[in-house]
Amino acid sequence: MSKENLFLGQSGETLALDFLKDNGYKILSKNYKSKLGEIDIIAKDKEAICFVEVKSRTSDKFGLPCEAVTNSKQRQICHTALMFLKEKKLFDKKARFDVVSILYSQGKPKIDLLKNAFELEERYGY
Repeated sequence: MSKENLFLGQSGETLALDFLKDNGYKILSKNYKSKLGEIDIIAKDKEAICFVEVKSRTSDKFGLPCEAVTNSKQRQICHTALMFLKEKKLFDKKARFDVVSILYSQGKPKIDLLKNAFELEERYGY
């Protein structure tokens, strides 16, 4: 990954954290890692545990940032989320998958939050 992409990702995650906090989310974990993958942000929104993927782009030339959350990325996030829920004994809690999409236009970020961006397929359940 180039330094520019790394910086874009890190600054996007910082913007996303502030945006989520401003919208009432309580941050539980940042960059949660397991042997199955990584989740950018894990937060609580009211009673739901939210697994948040952050995608940032400097243009929409190759599509919107949220479109970069492919089916394989969704599966990886789902597996990692199940690991987190199991580890923290939170299977009784409501969970959802959100995406924070950040698109820079003329140097200014436009932030969109997609709640329930995708769902856990039943075959991944424990």
